[in-house]
Amino acid sequence: MKDQLNRPISIQQTPKRIVSLVPSQTELLIDLGLEDAVVGITKFCIHPEHLRKEKIVVGGTKQVHLDEIKSLNPDIILCNKEENTKEMTSELEQIAPVHISDIFNIDDSLELIEMYGDLFNKSEKAHEIITKINLKLKAFKELMLSRPKLKVVYFIWKNPWMIAANQTFINEMLSINNFENVFKDVDRYPEITLSELNKRQPDVILLSSEPFPFKDLDIAEFKSSFPEIKTKIVDGESFSWYGSRLIKAFEYFEELQKSI
Repeated sequence: MKDQLNRPISIQQTPKRIVSLVPSQTELLIDLGLEDAVVGITKFCIHPEHLRKEKIVVGGTKQVHLDEIKSLNPDIILCNKEENTKEMTSELEQIAPVHISDIFNIDDSLELIEMYGDLFNKSEKAHEIITKINLKLKAFKELMLSRPKLKVVYFIWKNPWMIAANQTFINEMLSINNFENVFKDVDRYPEITLSELNKRQPDVILLSSEPFPFKDLDIAEFKSSFPEIKTKIVDGESFSWYGSRLIKAFEYFEELQKSI
Protein backbone atom coordinates (compact mmCIF):
# COMPACT_ATOMS: atom_id res chain seq x y z
CA MET A 1 0.00 0.00 0.00
CA LYS A 2 0.94 3.70 -0.19
CA ASP A 3 0.57 6.63 2.18
CA GLN A 4 -0.77 10.09 1.30
CA LEU A 5 2.62 11.18 -0.04
CA ASN A 6 2.34 8.26 -2.46
CA ARG A 7 5.23 6.52 -0.69
CA PRO A 8 5.08 2.70 -0.71
CA ILE A 9 4.62 1.17 2.75
CA SER A 10 5.89 -2.37 3.18
CA ILE A 11 3.45 -4.13 5.52
CA GLN A 12 3.13 -7.91 5.40
CA GLN A 13 0.29 -8.26 7.92
CA THR A 14 -2.11 -6.15 9.95
CA PRO A 15 -0.04 -4.00 12.37
CA LYS A 16 -0.62 -4.93 16.00
CA ARG A 17 1.65 -2.34 17.67
CA ILE A 18 1.09 1.29 16.64
CA VAL A 19 2.96 4.46 17.55
CA SER A 20 0.95 7.58 16.65
CA LEU A 21 2.70 10.95 16.56
CA VAL A 22 -0.33 13.03 15.54
CA PRO A 23 -3.07 13.87 18.10
CA SER A 24 -6.01 13.90 15.68
CA GLN A 25 -4.87 10.60 14.17
CA THR A 26 -4.55 9.07 17.63
CA GLU A 27 -8.16 10.00 18.34
CA LEU A 28 -9.18 8.42 15.03
CA LEU A 29 -7.41 5.17 15.95
CA ILE A 30 -9.33 4.98 19.21
CA ASP A 31 -12.64 5.61 17.43
CA LEU A 32 -11.74 2.84 14.96
CA GLY A 33 -11.50 0.47 17.93
CA LEU A 34 -7.71 0.24 18.00
CA GLU A 35 -6.95 1.41 21.55
CA ASP A 36 -5.35 -1.90 22.54
CA ALA A 37 -3.02 -1.72 19.50
CA VAL A 38 -1.76 1.81 20.27
CA VAL A 39 1.46 1.52 22.29
CA GLY A 40 3.02 4.99 21.94
CA ILE A 41 1.60 8.52 21.65
CA THR A 42 2.68 12.18 22.00
CA LYS A 43 2.12 14.46 24.98
CA PHE A 44 -0.41 16.33 22.83
CA CYS A 45 -2.61 13.25 22.29
CA ILE A 46 -5.24 14.45 24.77
CA HIS A 47 -8.30 12.64 23.42
CA PRO A 48 -9.50 10.42 24.93
CA GLU A 49 -8.41 11.95 28.21
CA HIS A 50 -7.27 8.73 29.89
CA LEU A 51 -4.87 7.76 27.11
CA ARG A 52 -1.73 9.52 28.37
CA LYS A 53 -2.02 7.68 31.69
CA GLU A 54 -2.17 4.28 30.00
CA LYS A 55 0.16 4.58 26.99
CA ILE A 56 3.85 5.43 26.66
CA VAL A 57 4.34 9.12 25.86
CA VAL A 58 7.30 9.32 23.47
CA GLY A 59 7.65 13.11 23.22
CA GLY A 60 5.93 15.81 21.18
CA THR A 61 5.14 16.14 17.49
CA LYS A 62 8.42 17.83 16.56
CA GLN A 63 10.80 16.02 18.91
CA VAL A 64 10.53 12.41 20.05
CA HIS A 65 12.61 9.97 22.06
CA LEU A 66 13.79 7.57 19.36
CA ASP A 67 15.18 5.01 21.81
CA GLU A 68 11.84 4.89 23.60
CA ILE A 69 9.97 4.36 20.33
CA LYS A 70 12.40 1.62 19.34
CA SER A 71 11.89 -0.13 22.70
CA LEU A 72 8.15 -0.30 21.97
CA ASN A 73 8.89 -2.51 18.95
CA PRO A 74 6.19 -0.90 16.78
CA ASP A 75 4.86 -2.52 13.62
CA ILE A 76 4.08 0.92 12.19
CA ILE A 77 4.57 4.60 13.06
CA LEU A 78 1.93 7.13 12.01
CA CYS A 79 3.04 10.66 11.09
CA ASN A 80 1.82 13.76 9.26
CA LYS A 81 3.76 15.89 6.79
CA GLU A 82 2.85 19.14 8.55
CA GLU A 83 2.98 18.01 12.18
CA ASN A 84 6.21 16.01 12.06
CA THR A 85 9.55 16.99 10.54
CA LYS A 86 11.15 15.32 7.51
CA GLU A 87 14.28 14.63 9.55
CA MET A 88 12.22 12.91 12.23
CA THR A 89 10.37 10.66 9.79
CA SER A 90 13.66 9.65 8.16
CA GLU A 91 15.02 8.55 11.54
CA LEU A 92 11.76 6.77 12.40
CA GLU A 93 11.97 4.73 9.19
CA GLN A 94 15.06 3.06 10.65
CA ILE A 95 12.79 1.68 13.40
CA ALA A 96 9.59 0.66 11.57
CA PRO A 97 7.49 1.42 8.47
CA VAL A 98 6.21 5.02 8.58
CA HIS A 99 2.83 6.07 7.18
CA ILE A 100 2.63 9.84 6.47
CA SER A 101 -0.66 11.68 6.04
CA ASP A 102 -1.04 14.93 4.11
CA ILE A 103 -4.30 16.76 4.80
CA PHE A 104 -5.58 19.91 3.11
CA ASN A 105 -9.31 19.30 2.79
CA ILE A 106 -12.24 17.06 3.73
CA ASP A 107 -11.56 14.63 0.89
CA ASP A 108 -8.01 14.11 2.19
CA SER A 109 -9.42 13.41 5.65
CA LEU A 110 -11.91 10.85 4.36
CA GLU A 111 -9.16 9.22 2.29
CA LEU A 112 -7.01 8.84 5.42
CA ILE A 113 -9.87 7.26 7.38
CA GLU A 114 -10.38 4.78 4.55
CA MET A 115 -6.63 4.08 4.42
CA TYR A 116 -6.56 3.32 8.14
CA GLY A 117 -9.61 1.09 7.73
CA ASP A 118 -7.75 -0.97 5.13
CA LEU A 119 -4.40 -0.89 6.93
CA PHE A 120 -5.72 -1.98 10.33
CA ASN A 121 -8.53 -4.27 9.14
CA LYS A 122 -11.20 -1.86 10.39
CA SER A 123 -12.91 -1.05 7.07
CA GLU A 124 -16.44 -1.45 8.41
CA LYS A 125 -15.86 0.99 11.27
CA ALA A 126 -14.01 3.39 8.95
CA HIS A 127 -16.95 3.49 6.54
CA GLU A 128 -19.30 4.09 9.47
CA ILE A 129 -17.24 7.14 10.52
CA ILE A 130 -17.03 8.39 6.91
CA THR A 131 -20.81 8.09 6.52
CA LYS A 132 -21.42 10.08 9.71
CA ILE A 133 -19.03 12.82 8.59
CA ASN A 134 -20.66 13.08 5.17
CA LEU A 135 -24.13 13.32 6.71
CA LYS A 136 -23.00 16.04 9.13
CA LEU A 137 -21.23 17.91 6.32
CA LYS A 138 -24.28 17.78 4.03
CA ALA A 139 -26.61 19.06 6.75
CA PHE A 140 -24.20 21.87 7.66
CA LYS A 141 -23.76 22.96 4.04
CA GLU A 142 -27.55 23.16 3.71
CA LEU A 143 -27.69 25.30 6.84
CA MET A 144 -25.02 27.62 5.43
CA LEU A 145 -26.96 28.31 2.21
CA SER A 146 -28.93 31.00 4.04
CA ARG A 147 -25.92 32.51 5.83
CA PRO A 148 -24.08 35.61 4.60
CA LYS A 149 -20.36 35.41 3.88
CA LEU A 150 -18.13 37.06 6.50
CA LYS A 151 -14.51 38.15 6.06
CA VAL A 152 -12.32 36.69 8.82
CA VAL A 153 -8.75 36.31 10.01
CA TYR A 154 -7.78 33.20 11.99
CA PHE A 155 -4.95 33.64 14.52
CA ILE A 156 -2.98 30.60 15.71
CA TRP A 157 -0.10 32.30 17.58
CA LYS A 158 0.97 35.40 19.48
CA ASN A 159 4.47 36.92 19.72
CA PRO A 160 4.84 36.80 16.80
CA TRP A 161 1.32 37.08 15.40
CA MET A 162 0.72 34.11 13.11
CA ILE A 163 -2.38 33.26 11.11
CA ALA A 164 -3.76 30.36 9.07
CA ALA A 165 -3.81 31.29 5.38
CA ASN A 166 -4.33 29.37 2.13
CA GLN A 167 -3.18 25.76 1.62
CA THR A 168 -4.22 24.71 5.14
CA PHE A 169 -6.95 22.46 6.52
CA ILE A 170 -8.07 25.39 8.69
CA ASN A 171 -8.71 27.45 5.55
CA GLU A 172 -10.90 24.62 4.23
CA MET A 173 -12.95 24.64 7.43
CA LEU A 174 -13.28 28.43 7.30
CA SER A 175 -14.61 28.16 3.76
CA ILE A 176 -17.19 25.55 4.79
CA ASN A 177 -18.35 28.01 7.46
CA ASN A 178 -18.89 30.68 4.79
CA PHE A 179 -15.91 32.60 6.15
CA GLU A 180 -13.72 34.34 3.59
CA ASN A 181 -10.12 34.29 4.75
CA VAL A 182 -8.76 37.82 4.24
CA PHE A 183 -5.28 36.30 3.92
CA LYS A 184 -6.25 33.72 1.28
CA ASP A 185 -3.71 35.27 -1.12
CA VAL A 186 -0.80 33.89 0.96
CA ASP A 187 -0.01 30.31 1.95
CA ARG A 188 0.40 28.28 5.11
CA TYR A 189 1.03 30.06 8.45
CA PRO A 190 2.65 33.46 7.86
CA GLU A 191 3.65 35.99 10.47
CA ILE A 192 1.74 39.26 10.13
CA THR A 193 1.64 42.66 11.79
CA LEU A 194 -1.48 44.25 13.20
CA SER A 195 -1.05 47.11 10.72
CA GLU A 196 -1.35 44.52 7.92
CA LEU A 197 -4.52 43.23 9.56
CA ASN A 198 -5.93 46.75 9.67
CA LYS A 199 -5.51 47.04 5.90
CA ARG A 200 -7.46 43.80 5.32
CA GLN A 201 -10.50 44.93 7.36
CA PRO A 202 -12.05 41.60 8.42
CA ASP A 203 -15.58 41.43 9.80
CA VAL A 204 -14.50 39.01 12.52
CA ILE A 205 -11.20 38.17 14.23
CA LEU A 206 -11.03 34.51 15.24
CA LEU A 207 -8.56 33.51 17.97
CA SER A 208 -7.87 29.78 18.11
CA SER A 209 -7.77 27.89 21.40
CA GLU A 210 -4.70 26.04 20.08
CA PRO A 211 -1.78 25.81 19.48
CA PHE A 212 -1.57 29.16 21.28
CA PRO A 213 -4.18 29.23 24.07
CA PHE A 214 -5.82 32.59 23.42
CA LYS A 215 -7.79 33.93 26.39
CA ASP A 216 -10.26 36.72 27.20
CA LEU A 217 -7.34 39.07 27.84
CA ASP A 218 -6.36 38.68 24.20
CA ILE A 219 -9.88 39.60 23.13
CA ALA A 220 -9.55 42.78 25.18
CA GLU A 221 -6.23 43.56 23.49
CA PHE A 222 -7.78 43.27 20.04
CA LYS A 223 -10.82 45.28 21.13
CA SER A 224 -8.57 48.17 22.12
CA SER A 225 -6.90 48.18 18.69
CA PHE A 226 -9.93 47.22 16.59
CA PRO A 227 -13.06 48.28 18.49
CA GLU A 228 -15.30 47.96 15.43
CA ILE A 229 -14.33 44.35 14.65
CA LYS A 230 -15.97 41.44 16.45
CA THR A 231 -13.35 39.21 18.13
CA LYS A 232 -14.07 35.66 19.25
CA ILE A 233 -12.15 32.69 20.64
CA VAL A 234 -12.95 29.51 18.70
CA ASP A 235 -12.29 25.83 19.28
CA GLY A 236 -9.02 25.07 17.50
CA GLU A 237 -9.63 21.33 17.53
CA SER A 238 -12.80 21.77 15.46
CA PHE A 239 -10.93 23.79 12.85
CA SER A 240 -7.70 21.79 12.67
CA TRP A 241 -8.29 18.21 13.85
CA TYR A 242 -9.25 15.95 10.96
CA GLY A 243 -10.42 12.35 11.29
CA SER A 244 -13.30 11.34 13.54
CA ARG A 245 -13.19 14.76 15.25
CA LEU A 246 -15.09 16.09 12.21
CA ILE A 247 -18.30 14.49 13.51
CA LYS A 248 -18.19 16.75 16.57
CA ALA A 249 -16.76 19.68 14.60
CA PHE A 250 -19.88 20.25 12.53
CA GLU A 251 -22.00 20.21 15.68
CA TYR A 252 -19.70 22.88 17.11
CA PHE A 253 -19.86 24.94 13.90
CA GLU A 254 -23.66 25.06 14.13
CA GLU A 255 -23.38 26.63 17.59
CA LEU A 256 -20.60 28.96 16.41
CA GLN A 257 -22.78 30.25 13.58
CA LYS A 258 -25.55 31.09 16.03
CA SER A 259 -23.13 33.06 18.21
CA ILE A 260 -21.69 35.04 15.31
